Amino acid sequence: MQVPLTLPLSRTALLPIDLQEEHRTDPRYLVEGYAEVLGRVGRLLGQARAAGLRVVHAGFRRDFARVPPRPFEPLSADGSAAFSDLNDPATAFCPEVAPIPGEPVIWKNDLSCFSDPDFAPTVAGIEWLVICGVWTEACVAATVRDAIARGIRVLLVKDAVGSGTVAMSQSGVINLANRLYGGAVCDTDMALALMTGAERQVWRLQGSAPLRYTGGDIARVWRAL
Repeated sequence: MQVPLTLPLSRTALLPIDLQEEHRTDPRYLVEGYAEVLGRVGRLLGQARAAGLRVVHAGFRRDFARVPPRPFEPLSADGSAAFSDLNDPATAFCPEVAPIPGEPVIWKNDLSCFSDPDFAPTVAGIEWLVICGVWTEACVAATVRDAIARGIRVLLVKDAVGSGTVAMSQSGVINLANRLYGGAVCDTDMALALMTGAERQVWRLQGSAPLRYTGGDIARVWRAL
């Protein structure tokens, strides 16, 4: 349902998730349309910084000294992490969306940003998290759900998230929207306007799981958000 929204800018933060080089260099973790996602996140970062919003960056680096290997976790032949290893240069943030001095960075060892003990204090006092990044159905989804559980509202920027395919990302957005209690969904242009303090019409959840789709109409349902 489309309803008006105005963000309380002093209690709003932008959270880009896992925008790292491995998603355009590692064949196992390529994100479809990643260049476009990075471009949109770059615009969001520019507006957030201009408006003085809090910006928190989250990345994934598997550090066994902090969190030992879990049951069934895949490992390399030498016992190191099979993906996003702490020492892999490809875990660096993409330069076009990299943090600038003064912006906090959380390096997490699991899907949700809230899995890192430093994250919750970093967003203390925040009412709205503007969330973008990758992968939609994994780290983005886990963070969205944990934010809702903690009473933080989420503005999910539907075209500034990505996954292995466009359909995977779109279905991930729809599944989140179906349970986005207290939050909203919009596109990048709308999020940019909201981060100026303007009022805009956004999609907000009414009822229980109102969005139904099949494999053939995922894109149509996504566009209606």
